[in-house]
Amino acid sequence: MTAPHPAAPRHPLDGVGPDLFREALGRHASGVVAITAIVGGTPVGLTATSFTSVSLAPPLISFYIADSSTTWPELRRARLFGVHLLAAEQADLAARFAARGADRFAPPTAWRPSEENVPLIDGAVAHVICDRHETHAIGDHWLVVGHVRRALLNRQRSPLLYHKGAFGGFARLP
Repeated sequence: MTAPHPAAPRHPLDGVGPDLFREALGRHASGVVAITAIVGGTPVGLTATSFTSVSLAPPLISFYIADSSTTWPELRRARLFGVHLLAAEQADLAARFAARGADRFAPPTAWRPSEENVPLIDGAVAHVICDRHETHAIGDHWLVVGHVRRALLNRQRSPLLYHKGAFGGFARLP
């Protein structure tokens, strides 16, 4: 005689609400970037943790931005933008670029225009200058894909990370 087949266990995230979903994804450590551009002669920018590489040939990157972002209506007008991989010491800058209504480019933010007239944030681990390649609405976010024109590196710094709602640094395991 065989035992009855038990019902399939319910997956712990079945019926997940937005708070639980956000908490679950917050357990994934991610790098922190600032996205910048000049639109109508004015610098605009925001913080993102959804940055990733897409392709080496051609060199493509991507990030997501919430449809509710107050910066997105301006940033979406830019054909050229910069992605700045923030350094561990730049948590205050990341928070400022994420805050609604903040003057993100006023002191203490240190920046300068690139050759392409994209704001470059001083002290970042890397700067990636991109042409906007594609933009797609997906759920309640926009997927922005950039074609990389140029990359600048600062090999002396470690990256800023975001994990469980907090900023931190990176420590190499022995």
